[in-house]
Amino acid sequence: MIDRADDSSDSHPPETEAAHSGLVPQLRMMERALLASPVGKSLIALIAAIFVVIAATAYGQVRLNRWNQPFYDALSRRDFRDFIFQLGVFFIIAGGLLVLNVAQRWLVETLKVRLREGLVGDLIRDWMSPRRAFWLANAGPMGVNPDQRMHEDARHLCELTGDLGTGLLQASVLLVTFIGILWVLSRGFEITIGGHQVAVPGYMVWAAILYAGFGSLLSYWVGGSLIGRNAERYSREADLRFALVRVNEHLDGITLAAGEEGERRRLETSLDAALQATRRLVTGLTNLTWITAGFGWVMIVAPILVAAPLYFAGRLSFGGMMMAAAAFTQAQSSLRWFVDNFSQIADWRATLLRVANFRRAVVTTDVQHAVESHITYAEGIAGRIVIEGLEVSSPAGHDMLRERMVEVRAGERLLIVGEPGTNKTLLFRALAGLWPLGNGRVVKPAGEQILYFPRGTPYLPQGSLREVLAYPLKPESFDADACARALHRLGLERLVALLDVSRRWDRELSGDEQLGLAFARVLLQAPEWLLIDDVFGSLDGDTLERVVEVFGHDLARTGVIHIGSAQARDPLFARVVHLVKSPPARPADAAGARGKASNLREGRS
Repeated sequence: MIDRADDSSDSHPPETEAAHSGLVPQLRMMERALLASPVGKSLIALIAAIFVVIAATAYGQVRLNRWNQPFYDALSRRDFRDFIFQLGVFFIIAGGLLVLNVAQRWLVETLKVRLREGLVGDLIRDWMSPRRAFWLANAGPMGVNPDQRMHEDARHLCELTGDLGTGLLQASVLLVTFIGILWVLSRGFEITIGGHQVAVPGYMVWAAILYAGFGSLLSYWVGGSLIGRNAERYSREADLRFALVRVNEHLDGITLAAGEEGERRRLETSLDAALQATRRLVTGLTNLTWITAGFGWVMIVAPILVAAPLYFAGRLSFGGMMMAAAAFTQAQSSLRWFVDNFSQIADWRATLLRVANFRRAVVTTDVQHAVESHITYAEGIAGRIVIEGLEVSSPAGHDMLRERMVEVRAGERLLIVGEPGTNKTLLFRALAGLWPLGNGRVVKPAGEQILYFPRGTPYLPQGSLREVLAYPLKPESFDADACARALHRLGLERLVALLDVSRRWDRELSGDEQLGLAFARVLLQAPEWLLIDDVFGSLDGDTLERVVEVFGHDLARTGVIHIGSAQARDPLFARVVHLVKSPPARPADAAGARGKASNLREGRS
């Protein structure tokens, strides 16, 4: 158990929705996370290497652009010798550009892998901080489908970031390079208006800017809704995936209840929602294609049309016109980067929104819950747990321990019996520090291990049985003989030969065997304290008898607090306290409790 005083909330100051709803704050947050990750330095090195390769590629493309003039001039003169020579020059330049293209591809793909390593690693570390995942799961919509956001959304974001970021950098470098070439080619251009010569220096530059600007505005106007449509699609896809996984995890209950028809309807509803969101996205992409494809077809002749006035004015040879057209194409491609990539940019923006909002929720959830806390948690002397004036609040009401001062000493066995209508699981969470709303004080022994045994089927991590028994400690902490003895004591001898076999044990073992395995874990780890939420009532006669014997002999020094029914008291417990409903609160107090509990579920401070 890690106390509230040990939380890492100080490392993450409170953040507001307004402060982080924009693109720039979200980018800064992700940048800080990536640079602070173990791969931060390698990311900087990769970005620097990509810049160098792109700069070298731009130089090679400038040389290739200059090659156009002598090559096409040789064609116009029918000069075969010069034609062959220029072909040789072309293959040298093209060979160098090929090497640079391959190097750039490798660097970009490696950058995507490193981005994912840094981002997902950061999300997992924050999500798996003590109690954060639990609190986030109870924080409303943001806690739904965290696996989708950390797996699919984060992967997609890193891949789009690598591709779009590299494309934008390359477009920027090429734009600066070829804008200069276009300016030099058209700096002395003049047009006749009403018999007067009007100079338009660098008219090819202005033509490229106007053409790309018009296309960008049209793209934004037509495709602006794609950001929201992508976000909605990802949300509906995550809901469908969750529904499918949930059905798969509960096949026994569904089959026994003959509930396939109802589950099919629910899955079809989720599928229809995902398909509807996809159709809206398809409509948006189709509308955007009118702009992107239309500008693409016009680009076949646009460079020639822009360079033609210089050619017909006699200021450019045929080869010079082809060089100018190629330079215009390069500059125009750079300026049209926004048009060509708008659908991907919208996809990237929607994915960034989901991942950034999830990360913000993860790193601030402990701060929000600390603000709401009213139950005080503290550390006291070893060998003693003290519960003073404990009252647990929830929207359903208030429960309290009738005994206002409860002291449990080492090796003592305490049973908490809940009267009808009380929420025993909420009391279990309050004693464990997971539900902080209420009043009172819980003092835990400093430096002593407390194991928590929640209600229902115990959690068995995927892995070998030795890992299951040692969880959450390392399996190397216990030798094979100790693991075998623990299994024998709980009647699980058949599992001894499978200690180092990795399986989905939650599917391999029956419910009674899973409970027995969980108590074998307690026996192996021999904690000083054990807090149980109404588990003894789920044990069959033989397993209960073994558990009582284990606690009476092997774990005689382990203090046990069991929250359950009165029937569980006789075999093991010598002392009983009572969970009862609190006296009716004043209307103002009840409204305040409901508001605090609502904040706890919604993740607001």
